[in-house]
Amino acid sequence: MIKRSFMKKKGTSLLMVVLTTLTIALSGCSSDKAGDSANVSEATETGTEAVTETQTADATQETDNLSKLIVGIPQDIDGLDPHNATGAGTREVFYNIFEGLVKADENGNLNPAVASDYTISDDSTVYSFTLRDGIKFHDGSPVTVEDIKYSLERNMGVDGGEPLIKAYSKIDSVNIIDDKNVEIVLKEADSDFLTQLTVAIIPASNEHPETTPIGTGPYKYVSSSPQENFIVTRFDDYWGQPAYIKDVVFKIESNMDAIVMDLEGGSIDMMARVTSTQAAQLSDKFEVYEGTMNLVQALYLNNDVKPFDDVRVRQALCYAVNPQEIMDFVSDGAGTEVGSAMFPAFTKYFMPELNDTYNTDVDKAKALLAEAGYPDGFEFTITVASNYGQHVDTAQVIAEELKAIGVNAKIQEIEWNSWVSDVYTDRKFEATVVGIDASTLSASALLSRYVSDSGKNFVNFKSDAYDAAYANAQSSNDDATKTEYYKECETILSQEAASVYIQDLPEFVVLNKKFTGYKFFPLYVQDIASIKPAN
Repeated sequence: MIKRSFMKKKGTSLLMVVLTTLTIALSGCSSDKAGDSANVSEATETGTEAVTETQTADATQETDNLSKLIVGIPQDIDGLDPHNATGAGTREVFYNIFEGLVKADENGNLNPAVASDYTISDDSTVYSFTLRDGIKFHDGSPVTVEDIKYSLERNMGVDGGEPLIKAYSKIDSVNIIDDKNVEIVLKEADSDFLTQLTVAIIPASNEHPETTPIGTGPYKYVSSSPQENFIVTRFDDYWGQPAYIKDVVFKIESNMDAIVMDLEGGSIDMMARVTSTQAAQLSDKFEVYEGTMNLVQALYLNNDVKPFDDVRVRQALCYAVNPQEIMDFVSDGAGTEVGSAMFPAFTKYFMPELNDTYNTDVDKAKALLAEAGYPDGFEFTITVASNYGQHVDTAQVIAEELKAIGVNAKIQEIEWNSWVSDVYTDRKFEATVVGIDASTLSASALLSRYVSDSGKNFVNFKSDAYDAAYANAQSSNDDATKTEYYKECETILSQEAASVYIQDLPEFVVLNKKFTGYKFFPLYVQDIASIKPAN
């Protein structure tokens, strides 16, 4: 984690015109600290000096302030049922409420959670787990092996539906051994299957998980107001390290232009994924932490619509787009270029050499367009969620870059819920800029979505060679062989220009200095339980 100081960029660039269109956060807020709430010491006096009523009231108010944290999030959660929620923004909130048999930490390790320990058979077909002693659900009921079986089978689709998690189609059976032990038997070997077992364990007795979420995490659900907030409180019977902050409000901050004002005004204490411009506008009562978002930001192209059904057109756009130029404008040069559907945190699988597949070459781009039948270019629409400033800004830079090859990209900004339904679910789009994250610590979390028949393949990419390479990776029990096939998948995506891959975005997290303890994770989560009062 890096604490970064921000400076305004000097100099100009070929894309100076973009500066007039980039999304800029409002800066009309005062940095006057006269109204700031100062950190204070305990209000209890053990000496002979009296404490005035005013001092006591002030101290009590400060203690109350530090017992609640207000976290800004860019969009509402997409449901209360953890097994049916799909949004990355939902998962980052649910990390604090729900737990699986294992749970990821900030170092990328999978640690026992609902289970206290586990074993994996030598042939990677049987995963055995021991239920943690004394672990409780948020309603006070004990977690049982029946709850584990129920939760896993629900994701398998044993009720006759499709598996909620594609990898769960590999499960042959979930067997209760006794009141403390459960085994998961796979139809075929899979040495990576532990990464799929972070799925939430919920009570089998809860008939309405879509309205009454009950988990085992350090925070429990209190209430939610659509498009306003999502409120949780500390679970005092948590099996592990209890949370420091008692009450947490996740406040919907869908207006990117209001974030700086809301931070300075005190209506939110924390905001992740602010832009570098917004971070530079904040007063010194905030700490700015810099990490990476651990996602693949790209210009995602619908391979089923013209002209993007022609690989030459997709490749032409790759040659025309300059990732470094985008990073210079969108995030002051911060970020890491990616050349395929893998981000650098997955060190074993990341292939930096693919960044050179399409070094910027306008002439080559024009030649490919002419060969594909578009010598004078074409026009298309980039549909982007308005509440993600980095993606909007990236789309604007891309549109400017594509003018050099005669391509006119129009930008359509829509609300997040509309993006999910229109672009991701219904696939009614030509192109979009978004970041794709990994839901588990596995390369398959990123690469499985490009398999031809995957429900998550919203770009409609189809390749027999890719499907075969991915199937070989999944069937291999040798880690080196599996990695080799995953890299073959990445290479195919790059060569076929499934999308115009750009970068893993930098992540700037702003936290009021009244609080400390923020941690970055290799997954898209926010570990609120680790945050505590600074004094």
